[in-house]
Amino acid sequence: MTESVWTRWPSREALSRAGISPPRRMLAWAVRLMILALLLWGAFSQSHVHGWNMAAAVAGVGVTAVASWGFYRTTYAHRLVPALLLIGVLLAIAVAAEANGFRGPALVIWCGCGISALERLPIAVAVPVTSVALASYSAFNNDVWLTTAATVVGMALAGYVMRLDAEARGHAQRLLAQERAARAAEAESAALAERARIAREIHDVLAHSLSAQMVHLEAARLLIERGADREQILERVVAARGMARDGLAETRQALSALRGELTPLEEFLTEIVASTDGAEVTVTGERRALRAEASQTVRRVAQEALTNVRKHAYGATIQVRLDYQEHEVTLNVRDSGGRPGELADAGGGYGLLGMRERAELLGGSLEAGRDDEGFEVTLRVPV
Repeated sequence: MTESVWTRWPSREALSRAGISPPRRMLAWAVRLMILALLLWGAFSQSHVHGWNMAAAVAGVGVTAVASWGFYRTTYAHRLVPALLLIGVLLAIAVAAEANGFRGPALVIWCGCGISALERLPIAVAVPVTSVALASYSAFNNDVWLTTAATVVGMALAGYVMRLDAEARGHAQRLLAQERAARAAEAESAALAERARIAREIHDVLAHSLSAQMVHLEAARLLIERGADREQILERVVAARGMARDGLAETRQALSALRGELTPLEEFLTEIVASTDGAEVTVTGERRALRAEASQTVRRVAQEALTNVRKHAYGATIQVRLDYQEHEVTLNVRDSGGRPGELADAGGGYGLLGMRERAELLGGSLEAGRDDEGFEVTLRVPV
C-alpha cells in the first residue's frame, strides 16, 4: 500500500541533527536547558516538597528525562509502538505531577508532548496525541480562556512549523547526498574513461608499430627462404629497426598526447608521409586546434591507413587530405596505381575495425572501400 501524507513518517534526515547550523544547535540546547530548569524549579520550589515528596519529584524528573530521550530515539528509528508507549509515560507523569500539586512541571510536559508529537510522529498519530496533550494543558491552565486558546493554537502551529522545517532540511540533506553520490559516480566514470583512453592509445601505438615491423621482418624471412642476396635482406632488417625506432617515438608522442602536449596536426601528417614515396598532404579550411581525443583519432587513422597502403598497394600514389569544416574535420586517405605487396596476406594491426571504433567513440564515422583506382579511407570527426 502506498504511504500517504497522513501515515508517512518524517525522514530520518529530518529527525537527525544533520544540516543544523551551530547557532541553531546552541539555541536548541538553550531551550532544553530552560525547560529542564523550569521542571526543576517547579518541582522543588513548592513548600510541600520534602521527604517522600522530594524523592518522588527527583524520580519524576529522572523518568521524564529518560522517557524524552527514548521518545526521540524511537521516533528517529520510526518505531511507532515504543514511541507511543513513551509519550504515554510522559503524559502519565504530567497527570501524576498535577495530582500531587506540581502544576508547573505538568503544564510544561503537556506542551512538550504536544509540540514533539506534531514534529516527529506521522500526522495520523500526531493529531490525536497533540489533541490529548494540549487539551490537558487547557483543562488545568489558570489563564483566561482566550489566552489559553491562543497559546494552544500557537503551540500547535509551532509544532507543525518545526515539522515542515525538519522535512525541508531532510530533503536538502537527501539532495546533498544524491549530489555527492552523482559526483562520485561521475568521477569514477571519468577515471574509467581515462583508463580506457590510455589503454586504447597504448594498444594502437603498439599495434601500428609492431604491425609495420612484422611486415619488414616477414619480408626478410621470405627473402632468406628464397635465397636473396645480403643487401635485400639487410634492407628489410634495417627497415624493421627503423619501425621500432618510430614506434618508440610514437609511444613518447602518445604519452605527450595523454599529457595534452601535441604537435600541430598538419605537421604530424607531413612527417608521417615524408618517408613514403608518392605521398602528399593537402590541408583546406580554417585551421584550428582540436581536442586531444579528436586529434589522436585523426593521427591514428592516418597512420593505419598509410600502413595498409604499404602492405596492400605497394608503390601507390597516396593523397592525404585534411579538411577543416564548421562542425567537423574530415581526413581522406586515397591510394591509386599500387600493386599488392609481398605481405598482403600477412595480418595487420588493429585494422579498419579499430579505426571505426575510434571514430564512433567520438560521435564520428569512418568509411573505407575500394573503387576502380584504388582504396579510400574517409574519417569524419565532430569538433
